[in-house]
Amino acid sequence: MYQLGWFSTGRDKAARDLLQAVQNSINQGEIEAEIAFVFSNREPSESKESDLFLKLVEEYRIPLITFSYQKFKARQTTPGIGRVGSLPLWRLDYDQEAMNRLRDFHPDLCVLAGYMLIVGKEMCQRYNMINLHPAAPGGPTGTWQEVIWQLINNEAQETGVMMHLVTPELDKGPPVTYCTFSIRGKPFDRYWQEIKGLPLEEIKKQGESNPLFKLIRQHGLAREFPLIISTLKAFSQGKVKIIAVKVTNSEGKPINGYNLTDEIDKLVEEVPQP
Repeated sequence: MYQLGWFSTGRDKAARDLLQAVQNSINQGEIEAEIAFVFSNREPSESKESDLFLKLVEEYRIPLITFSYQKFKARQTTPGIGRVGSLPLWRLDYDQEAMNRLRDFHPDLCVLAGYMLIVGKEMCQRYNMINLHPAAPGGPTGTWQEVIWQLINNEAQETGVMMHLVTPELDKGPPVTYCTFSIRGKPFDRYWQEIKGLPLEEIKKQGESNPLFKLIRQHGLAREFPLIISTLKAFSQGKVKIIAVKVTNSEGKPINGYNLTDEIDKLVEEVPQP
């Protein structure tokens, strides 16, 4: 059976909803795999939200490993001294201890599902890890908010969502799977017309309540869970693989991501307007 590793901070309802959606898909036979373990960088009683997440994991009887990075950091005598790349040394020590605690597991694929820590180089090399990014391959980088503002500023025609391989270079790993969608035509054009000719700083005064911003976010968000589930389904069926840090098709030939747009479009229900 294909083995999944699940990394999550479990900080909000979305973390629980995603785990539930994937587990339901496994139970229904859509994803031909099992979650071998859940690793959380929070321990019980650190947060009400994460406690709900940990309880859900236990209800599913999935092996659970909790290891508080906050408590680990507090025990460091010199947490601010020494860095490797963008990470302080204590964070790399944390990753090493996390891997020690996971040494009995051998996942085929690991999913960062709301895991609110940057993963260090050694952990990236130990596991095949994938993460969600709210843009199409070659699209804007940064947080989902930064991505949307860049799309608006660039007067983009389309965007998307992708799963990418986790590498030491943050958000720069090669695309694994993706879907795209147009942000022109109905219902987008009326909102593009409203901001036509305005400088970005003027548009941003409305913040996340800007109608175009909200609409782009709604269409992207509606595709995130379906893409994650379809990605895990594709991996479990051998349609896409990671071999020597390269994304390949079922025949082992390198690909620049597996395009799931048609499949995702069929799964996405009509997205409401702002």
